[in-house]
Amino acid sequence: MTDDGQYRFYGELARWWPLISPVEDYTEETAYAAGLLRGAAIPVREVLELGSGGGHNAVHLREHFTMTLSDLSAQMLQVSQALNPDCEHHLGDMRTLRLGRTFDAVFVHDAVSYLTTEDDLRQAFATAYAHCRPGGVVVLMPDETAETYEPGTDHGGADAADGSGARLLEWSWDPDPADTWTVTEYAFLLRETDGSVRTTHETHRTGVFAREVWLRLLAEAGFTADRVTEQTTEDRTPRDCFVAHRLPGP
Repeated sequence: MTDDGQYRFYGELARWWPLISPVEDYTEETAYAAGLLRGAAIPVREVLELGSGGGHNAVHLREHFTMTLSDLSAQMLQVSQALNPDCEHHLGDMRTLRLGRTFDAVFVHDAVSYLTTEDDLRQAFATAYAHCRPGGVVVLMPDETAETYEPGTDHGGADAADGSGARLLEWSWDPDPADTWTVTEYAFLLRETDGSVRTTHETHRTGVFAREVWLRLLAEAGFTADRVTEQTTEDRTPRDCFVAHRLPGP
């Protein structure tokens, strides 16, 4: 993490994102998310994504919706702008962003997992409410809830046509199950186009909250919310997804 509190993964290492987490890996989950987004009481055409990162969700969702993308990292937005040049991009924190307009739906993927306190969630839900039209829907897809969290390891990465490549090892664990955050250790092997390879390591802290907390805080924000279990063919535990409706009217 840098001195300004930003993870290097999403800052100076952002250019490696397309190789660390390839676009095609998002095909199935964004198709499922699109179905949830269409569940609003109004037709869904305009969607705001909070925490859009490198834009890999938007590559797929823009086939169905007009996407407006926001993220805390300027470097990740640059990656997204290269992939999604026709999408509107905004730099901002999902806890405080205010664009001064509303959308048919708001989508929050795994970036919401970086919120580690209930107050963080309250602020993000207030942002979602402020940008959601009456009759619209907010879809949240955190990596884990307290009920689904399991410590473990994962790996991935890909190669590019120019000879560059990236590999990662991910190791997640929970130092204290009594609190609301867990730790993920990331190790990266990054190969430049000249064949030189460097390694880097970074520790990330992510939030984990009970389903009841998600539903309670969404209700406090003004939504009518439900939990649904993600439908996936991937070899992992399906996510708990939260679908929050803003009721029609003022």
